[in-house]
Amino acid sequence: MHIGFIGFGTMGKPMATHLLRAGHTLHVWSRRVSSVDFLLQQGAIWCASPAEVARASEIVCTNVTGSSDVEELAEQLATGFVRGGIHVDFSTIAPSVARSIAAMYAPHGIEFVDAPVSGGGAGARDATLAIMWGGKTALTPRLAPLFSVLGKTVVQVGDVGAGQVAKACNQMVMVAAIQACAEAAQLAQAAGVSFAIVQQALLGGSAASRVLEVFGGRMANRNFSAGVEARLHHKDYALLMESAHRLGVPLPVSSVVWQQLNALMAQGMGREDTSSLLRVLENKFNQGE
Repeated sequence: MHIGFIGFGTMGKPMATHLLRAGHTLHVWSRRVSSVDFLLQQGAIWCASPAEVARASEIVCTNVTGSSDVEELAEQLATGFVRGGIHVDFSTIAPSVARSIAAMYAPHGIEFVDAPVSGGGAGARDATLAIMWGGKTALTPRLAPLFSVLGKTVVQVGDVGAGQVAKACNQMVMVAAIQACAEAAQLAQAAGVSFAIVQQALLGGSAASRVLEVFGGRMANRNFSAGVEARLHHKDYALLMESAHRLGVPLPVSSVVWQQLNALMAQGMGREDTSSLLRVLENKFNQGE
């Protein structure tokens, strides 16, 4: 297929590379040409604007930071798409924004699919992402060749916006688990026991999880360099807490985690790994001594 791609961060770079290597013709645009040089050298085609990407593509994929970024791109893409075009957004945005973009596209015969992903940079590099998408079931045959190249698990959650709801639930469970790992590490340290050894023990029991393995491992090794920048989890939590407020849903555990993420950001650790939640606890503990 002729596929467009915009957004070449930690996730976007390997995702775009997989699509190109799978034999698709890739049309790309970026504010900085240098960020796509590696793709152009492999045969990708440079476009002068998002609208030009849309004109050249059956499906355009975007993977950017936030809701406003996707809205801005959608407005530009809309001027280039022909009827039947599909915009697949892999970003994590508000469900309401996904629905508003779909409504904006609808009179022009353009489809919008929200398809946030889970798995981080490693999942993107290994093409093992979990893709949770919202959109029309009729689009499945057209999306399958795209998703199969990028992910290991692909689930249609529902209509447009449903993918973002699933991603909010994913982030809620995952970051709460990171906070639990931080609290476990803090308790072990305060008791004079090595958390690295505790983590090994827990990985062999019912507490074992991918979060304990990866984020707990970073805590045990005191390696807080970004695997996943904490500011991104902070942004995602802002979205889910806003949705919970709007729906009137009580989230007692998530509310506490949200405050810990706020403290992390206030302490200037937003560009470090979310395992830095341990240092938030350590700072509070030390201040209390």
